[in-house]
Amino acid sequence: MTREYTRITVIGDDKTGIVAKFTTLLFERGINVEDIDQAVRDGLFRMTLHADTAEMVCTKETLRGALADLGDEMNVDVQVRFPADRETKRIAVLATQESHCLEALFDAWADGELDAEISVVIANHDDLQPLAERYDVPFYDVGDEKGSPDEDELVDRLEEFDVDLVVLARYMRILSPNVVFRYEDRIINIHPSLLPSFPGAAAYRQAKEEGVRVAGVTAHYVTTDLDQGPIITQRAFDVPDDASLDELKARGQPLEAEALLEAVQLHLDDAVSVHRGRTSLRDGVDHDDYQLGLGDIGNPDRPVDGLDTSLAASEEAADDASEASDAEAEATTPN
Repeated sequence: MTREYTRITVIGDDKTGIVAKFTTLLFERGINVEDIDQAVRDGLFRMTLHADTAEMVCTKETLRGALADLGDEMNVDVQVRFPADRETKRIAVLATQESHCLEALFDAWADGELDAEISVVIANHDDLQPLAERYDVPFYDVGDEKGSPDEDELVDRLEEFDVDLVVLARYMRILSPNVVFRYEDRIINIHPSLLPSFPGAAAYRQAKEEGVRVAGVTAHYVTTDLDQGPIITQRAFDVPDDASLDELKARGQPLEAEALLEAVQLHLDDAVSVHRGRTSLRDGVDHDDYQLGLGDIGNPDRPVDGLDTSLAASEEAADDASEASDAEAEATTPN
């Protein structure tokens, strides 16, 4: 039997009866709920349903309308995404002032390496507007004079362009649950450290002050907990004794772009899954097609706990077998 998994997300003020009313609506239309996840943060309720709509007894348009009407009744926002809504996925890139990650995404898109369209760039400063215009991509500055973003406008823009994936290309602001809940497991951030080390601001400075010998970068899914979302890809680099903060950034920024691009490709290819806060490659995905970490760097294979004792035991067993064979030969050899 063919299954069609439709994603339904409900966002609004926490109140009694939301789950029951939405699951009842789906049941009455022959739709089986395969998975349901819900959370509340700062009084905001989020519910994500994965439902099998292969045998529903109504059209997609009828279901969308019924869910929208119930959303209006319950004063909540409802998003419905059918598996075949469109062939080309849409990406929104959020940025601030640093250009390297955004430029890498644009280059990959222009070269046909991304199986998606960069539909919009949203920032809290206008520094990167010329870069977006070079690629003829709409640009919106939702920040005030201090760079504080208007999140209502941000949400409106994401909904206006009906995006499938949000990519934080060095977006230097923390997203509220109102944004994160709407795009759970669909927001990817790049952080300039080997998480979980050095979360938060000034990660390169933290690494330098702690005197690390190896630093790095991490691309991860965004959750409501700062820099604690499921890790997708990581890259590392050596830190010289006398490296300045600018030198650390110069070593790290190309890897930021590389790790972020790899994570985006993994997501677009539906090659990675998230379970209990951890990512893994889906069954059937060729590990050689992606570089989650450092790649093949010739890791040493010994010493390993127990290896020496197991080798000694096997050598002793081989000696015993040899002695037994010699004894047997002597017993059977005629005088």
